[in-house]
Amino acid sequence: MSTDPMTRIGEAVALHHQQGQREAAREQFARIWEDIGGEQGDPLHVCVLAHSMADVQDDVREELVWDLRALAAADSVSAESAARAGVTLPVAGLYPSLHLNVGECYRKLGDLARAREHLDLARETIGVLADDDYGRLVRGGLEDLERKLDSDR
Repeated sequence: MSTDPMTRIGEAVALHHQQGQREAAREQFARIWEDIGGEQGDPLHVCVLAHSMADVQDDVREELVWDLRALAAADSVSAESAARAGVTLPVAGLYPSLHLNVGECYRKLGDLARAREHLDLARETIGVLADDDYGRLVRGGLEDLERKLDSDR
């Protein structure tokens, strides 16, 4: 196993998404979280790990806690640290997905006003994403969240 946090996070993401091992991924994320120093760790590692950890939570409140950690850490990620880690999109490109996930959590919790706020914040930043698979995935997620919010009214 690699010692690089970004590689380790990627391995845990693969456990979850490619192998369907949600619990194993959650355990691996927890070990990495401890190894990077939790919220005091490198902001990029905190952001990416918390964003990924949110996806393996069983309780939407816990998912929201992790998504909010990721969003808070994104504010401290520098372009230099992202480039050193091999992140190819601009730091601003982190925000659409982060706001989408936070908005979805608020929707699930019934806080439609906050959900819509995060949908709007994601839309404000979506222009930094390319028209590639990732950009289309996030745009599709925003359209889906908007449909859900409209039907929840």
